[in-house]
Amino acid sequence: MINRRDFIKNTSTLGLTGWILPKGEFFNLSEPGELLYNGIQLPANWPQKNIDPGNYEPMDLPYLKNPPAVIPVDVGRQLFVDDFLIEKTSLKRQFYNARKLENNPVLKPETWTEQGPWGIPGATAKDGGVWWDPKDQLFKVWYEAGWLYKMAYATSKDGIHWNRPELEMDGGTNVIVPDIIADSSTVFLDHFTDNPEERFKMFLRPPNGIPGAKKQIYTGYAMVSADGIHWEKRVETGICGDRTTIFYNPFRKKWVYSLRNTGQYGKSPIGRSRYYYEHDDFLKGAQWDVKDVSFWTGADKLDLPDPAIGDKAQLYNLSAVGYESLMLGLHQIHLGPDNEICLKNASPKITELKISFSRDGFHWDRPNREAFINATRTEGSWDRGYVQSVGGICAVVGDQLWFYYIGFKGDQTKKSNVYVKNGMHSYGSTGIAVLRRDGFASMNADSKSGDLLTRPVTFKGKHLFVNADCKSGELKVEITDDKNRTISPFAFSRCETIAGDSTIQKISWKGVDDLSQLRGKPVRFKFQLKNGKLYSFWVSPDKSGASNGYVAAGGPGFTGGSDTAGIDAYSAAKSFML
Repeated sequence: MINRRDFIKNTSTLGLTGWILPKGEFFNLSEPGELLYNGIQLPANWPQKNIDPGNYEPMDLPYLKNPPAVIPVDVGRQLFVDDFLIEKTSLKRQFYNARKLENNPVLKPETWTEQGPWGIPGATAKDGGVWWDPKDQLFKVWYEAGWLYKMAYATSKDGIHWNRPELEMDGGTNVIVPDIIADSSTVFLDHFTDNPEERFKMFLRPPNGIPGAKKQIYTGYAMVSADGIHWEKRVETGICGDRTTIFYNPFRKKWVYSLRNTGQYGKSPIGRSRYYYEHDDFLKGAQWDVKDVSFWTGADKLDLPDPAIGDKAQLYNLSAVGYESLMLGLHQIHLGPDNEICLKNASPKITELKISFSRDGFHWDRPNREAFINATRTEGSWDRGYVQSVGGICAVVGDQLWFYYIGFKGDQTKKSNVYVKNGMHSYGSTGIAVLRRDGFASMNADSKSGDLLTRPVTFKGKHLFVNADCKSGELKVEITDDKNRTISPFAFSRCETIAGDSTIQKISWKGVDDLSQLRGKPVRFKFQLKNGKLYSFWVSPDKSGASNGYVAAGGPGFTGGSDTAGIDAYSAAKSFML
């Protein structure tokens, strides 16, 4: 976090104070709030509490309407998913969706526990979590075994084949927390805690009710663990709906509860939607009061109905994680049909995952409205419907991002009128969808050369890197000052031409070792591209290309929650690539 007073002092020495602090845009001097790592100034009253629950328009994005005049780029790879970093360009943006593995699912119901007490098999993270644990050099998954049954734990050396350890909590099975019926959960590996006994955090909520239950349930539990197996310090949460999840915002060091409405918060005319609560402390924050909860977001008019169903889209869940220089989210969009119809047909409801991005942790930009990970809608397919995200969102594996997700096949032979015995939730499994690292969007040029000029940026690093595909073309970079004058010797004419395809490529200029002379000064990067795609850029403190950005659920080669490894992480991940 940047100290506002220090920032004003530092920028005033550059002669910039008068134009980087316009009232009502970059700083509201009468009511200053938190200044973020990327130059975004939050208002004093945060989070925003005046959002209309009945609004079906796309979410407002104040940081794109009034971006900072100077953007610090010291944290993470800088992605071109929006125009936040761009002053002007002739390049064309293209979005991409994840590719499902052919050998999916990688985790499916096989054990007695995973058959469940109701005869509805499942091995679904929902939201659970899949994380790379650098301490043990293993992928770890927390998931729901059997429909509305028990939380379970498994490990993997390669992220594909899973070992279910025999634990002492429930008769030698891989079950953890056996006394709580699992319905909705999130597990986070907290790399940033100072307390090793709280290295893992879990939110776990039982279902609203099952046959024989004495009362409806409207709360869940927060708990912590040193090893992800033995869970302590159980705290009952505030009131929340049955698909509530959590995530950690590392940029602001806040635990965020993504709350499904139960009716106690008020009614939302747009149907399933999300309410928001944040806190510095995971366990203390779990005991929120209804009055502290604010309406957050929902689906909107750009989420088109499924033409075969016709129902208005709703937001079933919103999970997120820190990825490089922004918060990466997955909006789980519900397209129907109603539960009653699914019960009648014993088929899963249709929900799909759509990608989203936030630079302030609250407002979500959703420029790609295609399904990032779709439901097949095909009878017999393992992910026919009810596609959902997992805690951690994705692992970073060399050149690739692995998005673990869950889907349901359904079972048309089980048309019970008892909800927990109906086949609509049968055969839930977990699979992987793959994307190029940083590959959510690229800025493209055809055979005619195109340019992209960034807004003024500052940095403390020394080495410029790009993620670009120029195997059929070329890329050069020039650096200009605040008046867009070329800074010698960082001209196009002295730049070593990039021709190839790499997600970590260093940019060099003849006659200069690094960018040290530009540190702390506002400059612009000008990218000149021909027959290629530019995905991201960043300024690293060393030649390894480490971005110091966040790495979601981690991956081989990373030692914690941020990229301090650079190219070394690629070497460690070579044997894992899919």
